[in-house]
Amino acid sequence: MAETASTSMTLAQRIAAPELLIVPGVHDMIAAKLARKVGFDVLYGSGFWLTASAHGIPDAGIVGYAEMQERIARLVKVSGATVIADADTGYGGLLNVHHTVRGFEEAGAAAIQIEDQVFPKKCGHTPNRQVVSAEEMADKIRVACEARRNRDTLIIARTDSRESEGLARSIDRAQLYAEAGADMLFVEALHDVDEMRTACSEIAAPMMANMSNGGYTPMLGASELLDIGYSAAIYPALSGLASTDAIERAYQELMEKGDPRPSRVGLADFRDFCDMIGFPEVWAFDAKWARG
Repeated sequence: MAETASTSMTLAQRIAAPELLIVPGVHDMIAAKLARKVGFDVLYGSGFWLTASAHGIPDAGIVGYAEMQERIARLVKVSGATVIADADTGYGGLLNVHHTVRGFEEAGAAAIQIEDQVFPKKCGHTPNRQVVSAEEMADKIRVACEARRNRDTLIIARTDSRESEGLARSIDRAQLYAEAGADMLFVEALHDVDEMRTACSEIAAPMMANMSNGGYTPMLGASELLDIGYSAAIYPALSGLASTDAIERAYQELMEKGDPRPSRVGLADFRDFCDMIGFPEVWAFDAKWARG
């Protein structure tokens, strides 16, 4: 079943609830507004998609801490939601991890995800990823846990070692990161349902699934993920890929026909869009202070 827990609960309590916590990824602030409009109150700030939407470049360690901290702060402010923040590798060594956790907490993130790739990192569903030693990553998790000022801030440890070291070693790494203090584990880019089930059964900590459209991991429904053993699932690519397809179709028709009324995609109502982004407050302000 999908998540139905009360928004008064902490994120840790939401994760511990018997329902799967469904966390849509948002690639920009309009997606954040739409996610809130339909009822989601926990959102995922993906490094891949926030980088793509802001800069039009790949998730390859090019965008750094300061830019991502600002994007997460904006996402928290615009959405008013509980935000899980993708902090890549922590943007460097142990001191960088400490600084990143403090900064992302100040930005309003409720959970901070750190991965064990070498720096600069690569997207978890692209080839040639390399990982640091398990011991180095475990130290990063210890530093992250010590750095947080709010005990409700969760530290999520992600391992990208499946590609280079295999499933068994990925599970060993995840267990080590749990022992180091991680509140949730994220074994990235598993290849099939059997691997997902094995990881969930062998790792004694809450598990997060990555339902990234077009990635290596099978796309499953919420009830299937819950049955496998996951506590939460993120959907980082859904908004970005859906909007990309719709925009391309609309532009293609405009190019081919010169007609701004696309037949292959729907259009949001302009007045509803203005309402969603806050124009009524602007109009009310203008009316209050109008002269004459």
